[in-house]
Amino acid sequence: MKKRTAKLILFAGACALSLSVTQLASASDPGGGDWPMWGGTADRNMVSNLKGMPTSWDVKTKKNVKWVATLGSQSYGNPVVASGQVYVGTNNEGLRDPKQGGDRGVLMCFRESDGEFLWQHTNEKLAAGRVNDWPFQGVCSSPLVEGDRLYYVTNRCEVVCLDTQGFRDNENDGPYKDEKLTGQFDADIVWKFDMIEEVGSLPHNMSNCSPVVYGDMLYICTSNGQDESHVNIPSPKAPAIIAINKKTGKLVWEDNSVFDRILHGQWSSPSVGKIGDVVQVVHGQGDGWVRGYDATSGKKLWEFDCNPKDSVWPKTRNELISTPVIYDNKVYIANGQDPEHGEGVGHLYCIDATKRGDITQTGVVWHYDKIRRSVSTGAIYDGMIFYPDFSGFLHCLDAKTGKVFWVHDMFAAVWGSPMVVDGKVYLGDEDGDITILAATREKKVIGEINMGSSVYCTPIPANGALIIANRNQLYAIAEKK
Repeated sequence: MKKRTAKLILFAGACALSLSVTQLASASDPGGGDWPMWGGTADRNMVSNLKGMPTSWDVKTKKNVKWVATLGSQSYGNPVVASGQVYVGTNNEGLRDPKQGGDRGVLMCFRESDGEFLWQHTNEKLAAGRVNDWPFQGVCSSPLVEGDRLYYVTNRCEVVCLDTQGFRDNENDGPYKDEKLTGQFDADIVWKFDMIEEVGSLPHNMSNCSPVVYGDMLYICTSNGQDESHVNIPSPKAPAIIAINKKTGKLVWEDNSVFDRILHGQWSSPSVGKIGDVVQVVHGQGDGWVRGYDATSGKKLWEFDCNPKDSVWPKTRNELISTPVIYDNKVYIANGQDPEHGEGVGHLYCIDATKRGDITQTGVVWHYDKIRRSVSTGAIYDGMIFYPDFSGFLHCLDAKTGKVFWVHDMFAAVWGSPMVVDGKVYLGDEDGDITILAATREKKVIGEINMGSSVYCTPIPANGALIIANRNQLYAIAEKK
């Protein structure tokens, strides 16, 4: 049995289909075999209906390893898969183009069938350095893919729309036409929205949002936060969340309910789902409150303080890094802190999001205070919610009541999220292990497989394979037939 460890590396990220109201009300599985965004679907529930996922592989002997591709030295941008291509965020230490040297954020695209490198989008670091763009953390956003368009947030706090074919189709899609590199391995930018210039955001340490879509609108967390003093908020009037037209890249609406109450940074990605009769955008924000908005108008519908009334930052009050999960008119979210702050007390909430106003008291369905600080996102399956904490414990609770079924000790820090597929829970940890458990009310460990280096991302299922990124490699794992 391995020893419990919790190496602390600075957090740089918590670490789709255009959805109609009918689709938003359906099961969380994206359907079709792909995994086109963080969480698979806009409600962000980490569940897939795919079957035949492997439970045994070996990265040394290549047993059930379909292919492996080289990434940078640190990889936090969770992979997504769409239309035969795999996208993942990393840094530039696995240099693929000498003309694009130095420390950069890198989004890489690979062919899904064999792992062949297709193209990349690189961005130099922000000039201010680690206060806005931490060295060697790369890209921490998980892209959203819809048709032949990809949307993600760069390390430079830009929302970018790319052509999924890059320049391999010998076309320069626009309106953006200013690419300096237009070779077959380069990205084709369609439009970009600079959140620093357009809405005044000053990200703390990293811009990491994984976009979500509803209709023609993208929803983005701005990552606005403190300066290097960890006292001042340089841009208190900047919004916490914005909505952008996905076709034009123009701002539609914004909201700033946080102002100068940001505890540290803002690193939670938004979710979208139909709650009651309203399609809502739900977002965990930098003051420790989660808020729900009308997805079309941006009107704030409710807000909920995810900390006890007597909590005090930074000892007992936490920020929100986890992504909210929307399920059955409820919102599930746990609080936590930048992993550099270490372990500490946490809280997991189930919230009735049909209510309005300040629902901190009236909206609590249940509250679980035996969890530690978490940067992960939950998975709800067959009446259970699986939720890990940064201290390395995976909690299985009754999704309706919060009753504890079991807790599993991973013996290492957990940065990623649990993935439920084929009746099994897959979860990675900082020691590089993928633990596989039965998704049942009684704990059953099926296996534990080491990936060779730390796993900060979440294993994702796509078209009969598991796509797993460790610190510096991307694997496709599938049963060999």
